[in-house]
Amino acid sequence: MQFRMSTRTLDGLLVIDCSGKLIFGEESARLRETVKQLLTHSPQLVLNLRDVSQVDSGGLGTLVSLFTSARNAGGAMKLARLSQHVGDLLHVTKLVTIFEIFDDEEKAARSFAKGAA
Repeated sequence: MQFRMSTRTLDGLLVIDCSGKLIFGEESARLRETVKQLLTHSPQLVLNLRDVSQVDSGGLGTLVSLFTSARNAGGAMKLARLSQHVGDLLHVTKLVTIFEIFDDEEKAARSFAKGAA
């Protein structure tokens, strides 16, 4: 399955819905470029990974890179709706200790408001 992404807003927050395989190469490069461009307009965003079927080391590296880019832009990137595969992979690699992970986009959006309070 080819990697696809679309963007939408939820309560003024940018959400990127991802599906397919997030693997080394064009897929991860497209996500990286898209998110870095979007961070210039909105430094706070949520990645919805519900429909991501596969992630390799290049995809993991991209997620970590985007997390760092969001922080450097004065914002944050949070993950929502992890597929079973992505959730298992983040646990095995212990990256769950780095990312803020939410069951859905609404909870992730509310967490930004709590952080500003």
